[in-house]
Amino acid sequence: MSHAVPALSEDARRLFRSLNQPLPDPVPFPVLVVVSGLPGTGKSFFSQRLAERVSLAVLESDALRKVLSPYPLHTAEESTRLFRAIDELLDLLLERHLPVLLDATNLLEAHREALHSLAQRHKARTILVLVKAPPKVVHQCLEARRGNRDTQDHSDADWEVYQRMRPLQEPIRRGHIVVDTSRDIEPVLERVAQEIVGWTRLGR
Repeated sequence: MSHAVPALSEDARRLFRSLNQPLPDPVPFPVLVVVSGLPGTGKSFFSQRLAERVSLAVLESDALRKVLSPYPLHTAEESTRLFRAIDELLDLLLERHLPVLLDATNLLEAHREALHSLAQRHKARTILVLVKAPPKVVHQCLEARRGNRDTQDHSDADWEVYQRMRPLQEPIRRGHIVVDTSRDIEPVLERVAQEIVGWTRLGR
């Protein structure tokens, strides 16, 4: 199947071209995995490990932000622009019946509900995963990140950002899966992978 860039906004086209290629093959029943959690909890680590088990188009918001804004300021206007383009890209990928994972903080219920509605338009299943870790572990992780920048780590968040965002996190009302990255994540990875495979192949 051709993955030529269709008629998208210029921002969405840029994001599309930045995605790791080749994209996954279409599946009978599309799925949207929404990974949610505060900075430093291990969302990208979990997402990468999951993508090693099942074929997914991974949209990492921190990496995509730098496609549009190489030196991001994390302003409201910048975020609005980013997620408008991400929503457009999600719409395209789900229309093509591709399995997709969105790795972003996704802290607000209204944002998560909007993603669920987007998936429903394509008769896709939404799998919500809440990634968490004890604050002490997050602090250690963020301090280590500051002292040793990994080229695969696209986040600029530090402990101050974590503390600022923590009160903004809203409970997830829909059914979801919780993973604590300070513990063994293998059982949760296996559970989510099985749910993805079961849905994308059989619709159940």
